[in-house]
Amino acid sequence: MAAIRRTDSYHFNENPPITMTTPLQNELAAHPMQTWEWGEARKKLGVRVEKINTDSDIFQFTIHPIPNTPYSIGYLPRSVIPTDEVIKKLYDFGKRNNVLFIKFEPYIKYEEGLKLGALSNKFTVSTHALFPEWTQILDLKKSEDDLFKNLKSKTRYNVRLAEKKEVKVQEQSNEEGYRIFERLYFETCKRQKYRGHTPLYHRTLWETLQSTQGHILIAYLGTTPLAAYELLYFKNRIYYLYGGSSLLNKNVMAPNLLMWEAIKLGKRLGADEFDMWGSLPPTYSEDHPWAGFTRFKQGYGTAFTHLSASYDLVIHPHLYKIYSLAYKIREKML
Repeated sequence: MAAIRRTDSYHFNENPPITMTTPLQNELAAHPMQTWEWGEARKKLGVRVEKINTDSDIFQFTIHPIPNTPYSIGYLPRSVIPTDEVIKKLYDFGKRNNVLFIKFEPYIKYEEGLKLGALSNKFTVSTHALFPEWTQILDLKKSEDDLFKNLKSKTRYNVRLAEKKEVKVQEQSNEEGYRIFERLYFETCKRQKYRGHTPLYHRTLWETLQSTQGHILIAYLGTTPLAAYELLYFKNRIYYLYGGSSLLNKNVMAPNLLMWEAIKLGKRLGADEFDMWGSLPPTYSEDHPWAGFTRFKQGYGTAFTHLSASYDLVIHPHLYKIYSLAYKIREKML
């Protein structure tokens, strides 16, 4: 059995604080955002990270101060369903530490997520989710030939076109590859007017996850990089984390071949599934800003998957109402 070590980040009882070494935490984690490496990346960025574990699960969450107040917000992403004991410890922690609420966005199907509301009357469906409820998941247990046959006809055509135009894809999970990915990613963010994370966030996350989970794939035409993806592999599942592309040579369909090669990489790594990280629901409108990448992912024969809604474990009800109203006003202003 893996050893345990002491840390100052565990505050749930009066006993000496105990947490797990990397292998055991990752053994219990249900998603990359619950792994030791993800928590370490957040710490490096100055974010307070807290953890609680049971015999079978890990609950890693972050604390985010509300500016100009003595209060904070907790965020617990991509976990499993908590037990009554875990909920009590989280609630007690929040009471002691002036946490208004702890946002839960578990990595479970929507129907299972409904159990959260039944576990405690302190849970309420959040009005401002951080993760989309929907994602698309591709079953990688099929053969490569079957996966290719299951591509939408236009996607299959574009993959073959990119190959015909001599687009080449290679893995560059190193500093050079990261710099190319970062440039293409932020070019895309600027072009699409997307307010994403800072360059420091992305670099810290990559440097911390690189050796255990991270992969970067880049599509080239000659020596010119046209598209790049940052992927994570964890527990027999590969995840599309971030991507970027160039406006150069759009007619060679480099992103289409790049995604197909990402699928093949997942197969080589031993993944059973490919989680595309986020999507609109299958009834999406073509007018929605996310319609383009939802349709793009759909072209690879994925299954739309409805994940749990976002739930807030409310610790200070009256202040929570004030915060929620202020949040709505801020969103309208932005």
